[in-house]
Amino acid sequence: MPAGLITLTTDFGQADHFAGTVKGVILSIAPRARIVDITHEIAPFEVNEGAFVIAQAWRYFPKGAIHVVVVDPGVGSARRPILAEAAGHYFIAPDNGVLSMIYDSARHKVRVISNPKLMRKEVSRTFHGRDVFAPAAAHLARGVPPARFGKTIRDYVRSFLIKPTRLSRTVWGGTILKVDRFGNLITNLHIDEFQDVKTRPVELRVGLVQVRRLALNYAETALGEVFAIVGSSGYLEVAANQASAAKVLGCGAGAPLELEIFYD
Repeated sequence: MPAGLITLTTDFGQADHFAGTVKGVILSIAPRARIVDITHEIAPFEVNEGAFVIAQAWRYFPKGAIHVVVVDPGVGSARRPILAEAAGHYFIAPDNGVLSMIYDSARHKVRVISNPKLMRKEVSRTFHGRDVFAPAAAHLARGVPPARFGKTIRDYVRSFLIKPTRLSRTVWGGTILKVDRFGNLITNLHIDEFQDVKTRPVELRVGLVQVRRLALNYAETALGEVFAIVGSSGYLEVAANQASAAKVLGCGAGAPLELEIFYD
């Protein structure tokens, strides 16, 4: 059952009223709800970054947690609001692929949110975070059964950009999922899928730079050196010692990359 704990992951930022308004709507319906901000600093419109962030955070919350994920460039269009259940957690989000990593990691059930009684009376075309997603989370926290939100669906959207693609026997194409606060470029290349990078020569091509060094930690690199490292989430990252790799390479979320592993 929902635990009354609601997390928020959005691209709203902190300068405007959006994040605070969403919390107000939740608390007006479910006054006892506990709200945790995962972040409101997803890069605007970057659905894959939102997918990455919620995928790293949700497992560290207790079962029954309700996760609201609003990165929604298609707000007001025909895209559907959805409620997903996975591994004892609940996810409320637009149906635009932002839950793709959740789908990949756990058995899940997805419903479309269609019951107008569980939304605000007036639904804006530009602020579904306030009018659709926040009320849905609050009603769920109060114990409204998931079945009342709408029917189950199987044609929900999955983002295939989150997965690397094999370009040849030794080359894979990938993308930058996120730039963190330190300027590290987090790729979609997980070490579990690329164990050979630990023992074989590699070249990671990002922007106009070829990165050939895989470091074990930051301290073993020179000041300003650009290198690859396995981050705490298990994904390969491109970093610069005490500098922003994003600025050095001129890359951000969504930038393409190539990984080549040399076997000969």
